[in-house]
Amino acid sequence: MPSPRLLIGPLLRRVVGTQATVWVETSAPAVVRVRTADGAEGSASTFSAYDHHYALVVVAGLTPDSTSTYEVLVDDEVAWPEPRSPFPPSVIRTRAADDRDQPVRLVFGSCRETTQHATTRKLPPDALDAYARRLMADGGEPERPDLLVLLGDQVYADVTSPTVRRLLRRRRRRPAGAPTDQVVSFDEYTKLYLESWRDPEIRWLLSTVPSVMIFDDHEIIDDWNTSAAWRADMREQPWWAERIGSGLASYWVYQHLGNLSPDEIAADPLYTEVTAARDATEVLREFGRRVDTESDLAHDTERWRAVQYQWSYALDVGRTRLVMLDNRCSRVLDPAHRAMLPPGEWAWFVDQAHGVYDHLVVGSSLPWLLPPGIHHVEAWNERLASSRRPWVAAASEKLRRALDLEHWAAFQRSFDALGALFARIGSGSPGRPGDRVGAGPAYAPPASISVLGGDVHHSYVARARFGTGMVTPVHQLTCSPIHNQVPAGMRPLMRLGWAAAPSAAVRALARSAGVRRPTVRWRKLGGPYFGNAVGTLLHRERHAEVTIEGTTSDGRLRTVAHRPLTTGG
Repeated sequence: MPSPRLLIGPLLRRVVGTQATVWVETSAPAVVRVRTADGAEGSASTFSAYDHHYALVVVAGLTPDSTSTYEVLVDDEVAWPEPRSPFPPSVIRTRAADDRDQPVRLVFGSCRETTQHATTRKLPPDALDAYARRLMADGGEPERPDLLVLLGDQVYADVTSPTVRRLLRRRRRRPAGAPTDQVVSFDEYTKLYLESWRDPEIRWLLSTVPSVMIFDDHEIIDDWNTSAAWRADMREQPWWAERIGSGLASYWVYQHLGNLSPDEIAADPLYTEVTAARDATEVLREFGRRVDTESDLAHDTERWRAVQYQWSYALDVGRTRLVMLDNRCSRVLDPAHRAMLPPGEWAWFVDQAHGVYDHLVVGSSLPWLLPPGIHHVEAWNERLASSRRPWVAAASEKLRRALDLEHWAAFQRSFDALGALFARIGSGSPGRPGDRVGAGPAYAPPASISVLGGDVHHSYVARARFGTGMVTPVHQLTCSPIHNQVPAGMRPLMRLGWAAAPSAAVRALARSAGVRRPTVRWRKLGGPYFGNAVGTLLHRERHAEVTIEGTTSDGRLRTVAHRPLTTGG
């Protein structure tokens, strides 16, 4: 039997204090060990599911405020770095024990199709590839990010590359009616990650920059959970149960598990069950099936809390708090209670949003603030889709799916609640009873609030405007795509969405359907930019600034937007 080898990884995921987590996939069961040049190390046996093998290694004993190279051993054989690698050594960098005055740099973006799509679809150069090459050339210091924040569509289950399509065609058994060019099974999902994360530059980048992730629709399918009617239609498809279960189970293995800190991993009952099983296939199959059905209970707080698995999570880097929100799986879709998050998870979010920090960052795969004209269309459509006149509701539902009208604007209850939350935090007001768990005294307003978003295949910076008493500036920072493109015919419409006259006309249309004026107003500060791009959010004490960089035809990065987000610092 051949010796186990490294298939995917290493992915450096979380660095917390003197610990770090490193995720890998191997070709066979093995013991995986990670050791650094300064003596820190950790090991873990792989767990197995669907004939695939994974390990999440917790490396302990790291030195604060240091950068150390590391290697990965599989059954005591060095598997990383690869022999004669042209890339710099992979490193683990820790922050100072007291890092309150240390800058925080978050690099963010969304929507990355694999490099193979560039030849078949003539996509512009991959922005994450370009970023990795620059980091290699610059040596990574002192500009190395603290965190890479990936905001959805890390893989495309419904838009596959030529290589994956050829694999699907060779498969003899497919569920009845399953799309011939889309993945369905867990094993097919693994091919998406293998193709995407073994891109040489991306593999190196993920091995040396900590990363966190959240899904969007294409990890499952376009328009995932856009409405209750959509869910009912999908359940009629004989292949859907396997698709949704496999998509959620593979997301937990490949993406979500690494989002957790070492303490959270130890406390996760699913991780305990998976690692204890000789073969965790049935454990993950049941988990994927169950998590999807939990969405049907989302409006019932007590029943939902008894069964739910929460994809949203929070973490602190220095004096920056990042809260990443699930905008897809746990939506409340009952027309009478539509919401981006169920009540129990919203209470958790509000609790996390209050605290002692300098900067609040909310990671949301879907932008909170869209171009105003598009916002009003989505709000109008949501109102008509719940009309008591069946023909109006049916026509509105068709329009919702055809135009992807499914962002925060199409969940007006949640849109308004998020604005109200920011207004309370930004004015230093305490939470009202029922708004958050453990509502208590007022907090000092943070220096900035930023909402990171993706999905819409163009990039822009917008500032929200609130009433009197608001101290903290609030911005929408949208960066998308990393490697994709928006159809040329859509670009004029997206630009018109920011224009005053068309926006006013659509606002009048929404008002005629009974939609109230938005509780927040906003204006564009930069963009829209339609090329491939990555964003960098920099916090230095109480100063914040954002930079959006797009790719040039020769695969380099150039600044397309740079804005200070605070007036001080």
